[in-house]
Amino acid sequence: MSRLNRRHFLVTGLAAGAAAAIPAATAHADPDPAAETARTLASRGLRTDPFTLGVASGDPDHEGFVLWTRLAQEPLAEDGLGGMPQRPFTVQWQVYADERARRVVRSGVAVAAPEWGHSVHVEVDGLRPDGEYWYRFRVGPYVSPLGRTRTAPAPGSYGGALSMAFVSCAQYEHGYFTSYRRLAEDHPDLVLHLGDYQYEYTRNSYTIPGGNVRHHEGPETETLANYRQRHAQYKADPDLQAAHAAAPWLVVWDDHELDNNWADEVPERPENPQPNFLARREAAFRAYYENMPLRRTSIPRGIDMQLYRRIRWGRMATFHMLDTRQYRDDQGCGDGYRDCPAAVDPARSITGAEQESWLLDGFRKSRAQWDILGQQVFFAQRDNNAGPAKITSQDAWDGYVASRQRITQGWIDAEVRNPVVLTGDVHAHWASDLKLDYDDPTGPTVGSELVATSISTGGDGADSDPAQHPFLGINPHLKFYNNQRGYVLTTIERDRMTADFKVVPRVQTPGAEAYTRATFVIEDRVPGVQQAYVRPLDPALRIRQEMTVEETVRLETERP
Repeated sequence: MSRLNRRHFLVTGLAAGAAAAIPAATAHADPDPAAETARTLASRGLRTDPFTLGVASGDPDHEGFVLWTRLAQEPLAEDGLGGMPQRPFTVQWQVYADERARRVVRSGVAVAAPEWGHSVHVEVDGLRPDGEYWYRFRVGPYVSPLGRTRTAPAPGSYGGALSMAFVSCAQYEHGYFTSYRRLAEDHPDLVLHLGDYQYEYTRNSYTIPGGNVRHHEGPETETLANYRQRHAQYKADPDLQAAHAAAPWLVVWDDHELDNNWADEVPERPENPQPNFLARREAAFRAYYENMPLRRTSIPRGIDMQLYRRIRWGRMATFHMLDTRQYRDDQGCGDGYRDCPAAVDPARSITGAEQESWLLDGFRKSRAQWDILGQQVFFAQRDNNAGPAKITSQDAWDGYVASRQRITQGWIDAEVRNPVVLTGDVHAHWASDLKLDYDDPTGPTVGSELVATSISTGGDGADSDPAQHPFLGINPHLKFYNNQRGYVLTTIERDRMTADFKVVPRVQTPGAEAYTRATFVIEDRVPGVQQAYVRPLDPALRIRQEMTVEETVRLETERP
C-alpha cells in the first residue's frame, strides 16, 4: 500500500512562551477596563462557556507535564467542530502551587487552532520534582475547571510511595462511568489508560442484555468529524472529567479508538474491504491526539503516530507504554480463539521490530526498582482447552508467541529487577504469574501480570468464585478472575507493589460505591502475584457459581 500520505500533516498550536497571567476569577474583583477589552476581543465569536470538555494533564517528568483542554461550545455538533468559529483562539493558562489557585508558578498563552479541533497542548517545564500542582485555562471571561497534577521525583530519587491506578474499556452505551468517579476520589498520583477509551459503533450496534442504557450520537466513526464528535461525547461525561482533573494520565490506545481488532493497515474484516481504511486511520489518530494530554512527539503524521514511549518516575518505576496495534502483523486464522499455526511463527510480531528493539534496549538500560509495561492485550498464555490442543486468542500475545518469548527473555537477560505487565481489553479482572515456558507449570515464574476489568463495557457483570473459573484450572499460572466493572489501584513502594482490584456492583444505573474485591502483592525480587485478601462472595451479586469456557470466550469475542 502506498504510504505517501504519511508525510501530509500539520503542527498544532502548542504553548507559546509569552507570560500572560489569568486574572483572578473572583466574584469581587474590580474590573480592569483594558483587561476586559482584551478578554472581549479574545473571546469574540463565543456565545457560551467553551470549556465543556474539561481539562487534563499527562506524561509527567521531574520538571513538568502536559496540560490539555479543547474548546467546544456545542460538544455534540455533527460536524465535529464543537460549535466553534473557524478561527484560532488565544488561551491563557496558569499553574499554581496551591489548591486555592493563588500562588502562580508558571503561566503563558497557547493557540487553540481550528485545524486541530481547537485543542490545546501545553508542555510545562521548570517546576520542582515530586511536586503537586493545580492548573486552569481562560478564554476571555470564561475560566475552565481547576485540575490537579504533579511532577515525577528527580531522576536519582525514589520519592514516596506511588499511588497508580489503571483502567481500560469504557463503552458509553453499556453503563455509567461510575468507576472513573470513584478513581478520582482515591486521589491517585498517576492514572494509566490502557485502551478502548471510546468505541466506534453507531447506536445499538453493540448491545448488552436488556438493552443499552445510553446511546452514541452519530454514525459509526469513520471521518474526522465522526471521531471528534465521539470523543466530545465521552469527554463531556462528568465522571470522566473528574478522573482527568484528579491526576496526570499516561494513555495508549487499543482497537476501538479506530476499528475493532484492527492490525496495522488491515481492518477488522479484511474479507470486507474498507477502501477508505487508511483515511479512517488518519482521522482516528488525529482526533486521538486532539483529545489526549500528549506531548508534541506524538503529533500524528498522516497515518503514523508515535505513541510508544517511556516515562520515568524517579528510581521507583519506569513505565514502558506500548502500542500493540499500529505495527502488528494481522491476527492469524481469522482472529478469535483458534489452534493456529501462525501463532508460533517466529517471523510474526505484535510490536513490530523497531518497537521491540526499543523495549529491549530500555530493559538493558533500566535502573528502576520496577519496570512496568503499560499495554493492551492479555500477555500470559490462556489456553481454553483442557486436552492436548492449545486453543488461544489470536488477538492477544498468544497469537504472537515468539514476540512474547523474545520480550520475556529480554527482561530476563537484562536482569530487570521487577518486571510487571499491566493489561486491559478483556473486560474482567485477572492476576497471573508470567512464565518463559507456559508448557512447564513447574518452571520458574519470571514476572507478573495485572489485568484491569472494563469501566463499563459489558454492563453490570456478575460476581463469582474466581477459583471456579475453568481457565484457572487449565492454566495454573492464572491466579484470579472477576467479571465486575471497576479499576485497579496500586501502591508502588521499594519493597512491594500492592494491587487492589476495585469493583462497583452496577454501572447500568449511576452512583454505585466501589469496594476491593481482592488484593494481590508483588514482592521486590520475587516475581509472581501473591493473594493478600479476597472479599467473600456476595450472593446478591452472584448469578451462578461456575462460568464455562464457552461463555468466557463469548464475553471476550462477541463484539459486532
